[in-house]
Amino acid sequence: MYGYMGKLLRVNLTKGTLTEEALKAEIAQDYIGGVGYATRLIYDEVPPQADPLGPENKLVFMTGPLTGTNFPTASRYQVCTKSPLTGIWVDASSSGFWGAELKRAGYDGIIIEGMSEKPVYLLITGDHAELRDAASLWGQDTRQVVRSLRRELAGKRVRIASIGPAGENQVLITSVMNDEGRAAGRGGVGAVMGSKLLKAIAVKGMKRVPVAHGPAWREIIRGVKADLTGPSVSALTKWGTAAAMDVGWVTGDIPVQNWRKGLWKEGCINLGGRRITDTILHSRGACLNCPIQCSRRIQIVNGQYRMEGPGPEYQTLATFGPLCLNDDLEVVCTANDMCNRYGLDTISTGSAIAFAMEAYEKGILTTKDTAGLELSWGDAKVILGLIKQIGEKRGLGELLGQGVKRAAEKLGKGSESFAVHVKGLEVPMHDPRAFFSLAVNYATGARGADHMRGNTMAYETGLMASEEAKQSRFAQEGKGRTAKIAQDRSAIINSMVICMFAGQQFPPSRLAAILNAATGSSYTAQDLLKAGERIVNLQRAFNLRCDIDSAEDRLPPRLLEPTQEGSHAGKVPNIQNQLHEYYEARGWTEQGKPSREKLSELGLEAVAEQLDN
Repeated sequence: MYGYMGKLLRVNLTKGTLTEEALKAEIAQDYIGGVGYATRLIYDEVPPQADPLGPENKLVFMTGPLTGTNFPTASRYQVCTKSPLTGIWVDASSSGFWGAELKRAGYDGIIIEGMSEKPVYLLITGDHAELRDAASLWGQDTRQVVRSLRRELAGKRVRIASIGPAGENQVLITSVMNDEGRAAGRGGVGAVMGSKLLKAIAVKGMKRVPVAHGPAWREIIRGVKADLTGPSVSALTKWGTAAAMDVGWVTGDIPVQNWRKGLWKEGCINLGGRRITDTILHSRGACLNCPIQCSRRIQIVNGQYRMEGPGPEYQTLATFGPLCLNDDLEVVCTANDMCNRYGLDTISTGSAIAFAMEAYEKGILTTKDTAGLELSWGDAKVILGLIKQIGEKRGLGELLGQGVKRAAEKLGKGSESFAVHVKGLEVPMHDPRAFFSLAVNYATGARGADHMRGNTMAYETGLMASEEAKQSRFAQEGKGRTAKIAQDRSAIINSMVICMFAGQQFPPSRLAAILNAATGSSYTAQDLLKAGERIVNLQRAFNLRCDIDSAEDRLPPRLLEPTQEGSHAGKVPNIQNQLHEYYEARGWTEQGKPSREKLSELGLEAVAEQLDN
């Protein structure tokens, strides 16, 4: 198979066995790879009522047909499972070098099942894979794990994906970390890895990923590199994703004080890409074969927050910054470093802290609950102290580490009204009151509120070309159709497993040409769009079987309250109208269930039977 290595590694931790199995060509054809292939695996193999932290749940690490080739940005991997945070489907994506290393070790993916009796790590070098004792690694943070394993495996030059202490403690908002600061961040995938007592996966690859058409492939690479030079890409290269802090306040896109306010210009600029560049930038970096170079390494030379390491990305800056009413850049950098070491999702962690600050302000939490700590807005001691408590699952952190949905359910007293989540997943730092299409996209997201599994903003800003979806951000009509188009295209990109920054630059016809040159297939643009639609519908079917239905396709109350300031002051999206449009565009019933006709059209007749029983 061109573009694929042709095999998966299945690791049964209960039995301690490792077996190779063939990648199924028919699944690869219909689901491409990455998220798509893993969706089929999880749907077929994980019982709907499985405990996400129990042995029946499975954790799938998956690459795509471009991973490990010289295609720009094709170094990513996906981690897919049933989420312990939400109880439904989740896929988390990460970049860096680890995904390409796994592919070059000879595997398209790894299926982790069962549960070990003692801490272990998985070592894959060339054609050899084995489980090794990880007792000495247990308790180490993710940076320490890398140092320890590289000493133990001296000379092998391995790449490492691991969990930190928060994952070991099965904190529900944990990540899988790789390449120092890269995170497969959402939905608690790190907790699933921790529940299985799997501390790390170390890989060293020595194989070459075959591609089908040499001359055509080389021409495609040249063309893609030439095209990744537009203004949006140039801004990422110059300022990193932190550039969004410098401009996002203009549209009211950056949430302030737990989503209560729509504008804080000074605070956003104090945390922006220009400020980082002028004060603490150490060097720029890139993932494997990536010309964009959006990552940043920072260095704080003096003071109590002295450090050197990966700089915070936009989501982290916004979450620990304006969301918590904090504009101290060094505090945000320290919060980011702590989350990386503990293995915590920065979006969920910062959201939980902002929720706690508001609960304290309203008297729902008191110093009796916080061990005397006053949860004042913007207080560095509060932000960093609660990260430590969450990572160590103690004190108030034990509650907050369960996510804002569970925290609000346990606290009550009206706190549900400002627990900002969809289906239990904390909302990313883009405001649907500023870009109305995000409303239905968040409400219907397979893993919960999600801008990276349907980047509808790109259609409203013109970054993603599509005449049928192009519209102004405050238009009330057409948003449901836009969300459907964006989600299908995102499913394609996350199944090819390339960076969204690159993938959204190209129409489906271009993506089909890229995929065909790599794999020797004959996809048309319509074939790819049908594959994206198939993936989204199968994820929906998985969630329906987990007892999540259209009643959960909604926004939290806070996001339907207009702000009094910012460019979207007084404006809110019509979510009910958007949902009606979305279900109609999808071919789903008014109850949000994929119709039998739609599933049959997508070749999912057996799924239709299961949903009807």
